[in-house]
Amino acid sequence: MRDGFKVIDMDTHVNPDFAVLEKFVEPSFRPRLDDLAPYIRQREAVEGGSRKSLSIGPVRFNRFPGTAPDAGDAAAVVGGRDALEGRTTSQHRAKVQPDTQDENSEGRIHDMDIEGRDIDMIFPTQWVSTMTALDDVTLSHGLYRAYHHYMQSYTSIAPDRLKSELQVPGSDPEWAVSEIKKWGKEKWVAGVWIHLKEGLPIDDPSIDPVFAVMNDMDLPLVHHSFFFEPPYFPGYKDIWGNTVVARSAAHPWGAARLGAYIILSGLFDRYPNLRFATSETGHGWLPNWLIRLGFNKSYVSGVTPDLKYTPIEYAQMGRWVCAAEPFEGPAMTKACIEVLGEDCLMHQSDYPHGECWWPETAKEVMDWDFWPEFSSAALTKHMSGNAENFLRLV
Repeated sequence: MRDGFKVIDMDTHVNPDFAVLEKFVEPSFRPRLDDLAPYIRQREAVEGGSRKSLSIGPVRFNRFPGTAPDAGDAAAVVGGRDALEGRTTSQHRAKVQPDTQDENSEGRIHDMDIEGRDIDMIFPTQWVSTMTALDDVTLSHGLYRAYHHYMQSYTSIAPDRLKSELQVPGSDPEWAVSEIKKWGKEKWVAGVWIHLKEGLPIDDPSIDPVFAVMNDMDLPLVHHSFFFEPPYFPGYKDIWGNTVVARSAAHPWGAARLGAYIILSGLFDRYPNLRFATSETGHGWLPNWLIRLGFNKSYVSGVTPDLKYTPIEYAQMGRWVCAAEPFEGPAMTKACIEVLGEDCLMHQSDYPHGECWWPETAKEVMDWDFWPEFSSAALTKHMSGNAENFLRLV
C-alpha cells in the first residue's frame, strides 16, 4: 500500500543471466544448449562484473542524426551489442536491491515494500521474443519451459504478490496449448504472451486454438514492446538508423498494430473472456489510434468483418487496457482518461530498469493534481483496480 492505496505495477522485469536460466532447463533439453552457443554474448554489467545473455540478431541503430547513412547502422549482428548497451542513463532516485533480475526475489519484495507496491507483474526481457528468429521452434520450447520453472521458483516466496505470464510461440499452437494447460492454474500465472515470428499476424487462424484455451482458462493476452532484436518492429528498415528514433517509434507502433488486428479480426467478439494489455508502450497515442481505426473501418468498406462494438468502445469496456508510462506526465494521462474513461489505464514503473523513478514512481503518479477532477474511484482504478479486473484478481 502507498498512502492508503493498493498498488499493482503492470511493468516490472527480470532478466536472468543465461547461467541462471540454464539451471532451470529440463534434462531432456540440456544437450540442445550447444545449439545456442553462437548467440551467447558475454558483456559487462552496469552493476559490475559480467553477464551472459542471448544476442540473436540485434540491430545497433548507430547513425548519429545529421550524418550520412551507413549500411552498418541498421545491420543485424549475431551475438553483437544491442542498441541500448552502454547508452542509457538511470532515473533511479535510490539504489535497488542487487540481483532482483536474477534470483533475489527477497530483495524485490524488500523494494516493493519500500515503494508500496502490492503486486508486481513481471516480464522477462528481449530474449523471449527474439527466439522467434530461430528456424527451430523447439529451441524456444526448451527456454520458455526453463523460464516457467524459473518463475515458479522465483515467485514461490510470495505467489500472491509476484505474477508473470506464460511464454508461448505463435508458430507452434499445439505446444502453446499444452504449455498453457500445464501451467495455467499456477498462482504466479496471470496471463499469456504469444511471441510472433516475423510475418505471422496475431489474428492468423492457426493461433485460434491458443485463444480458445486462454478464453476457457480466463487468461488475458499481454504484450511488452522491444525494438532492436527480432522480430523487430513495423518499419524498422526505414527508421534511418538512430536508436532514439527507433525506440520512440517501436513501442507504440508495435502495440498499435497488434491491438488493431485483435479488434478488427473479431477476436474480442469470438472469445468473450479475451482481454489484451500493453506495457511499456506509452499511452498518449491510444485514444487517437482507436478513433482513427473506428473512422477508417466505417469509411473503407468490405475489408473487415462486422463487429459488436467500435474500437474505442472495446477499450472503454476494459477489453484493451494500457499500462501508462509515468514519464508521459499528468496532462497526457488526464487527456487519455477524459477520452477513454477511467477503466482503460493501469500503473507501471519499469522496475528495476533505469527508466523507473524507484522508489518514488507510485508516489509521483498519485500526487498528480488532476485526480480530484474525476470520480472518487479514479485513482484507485489507475493504481490497482483496473489491473485487478484485467488479471482477474478480484
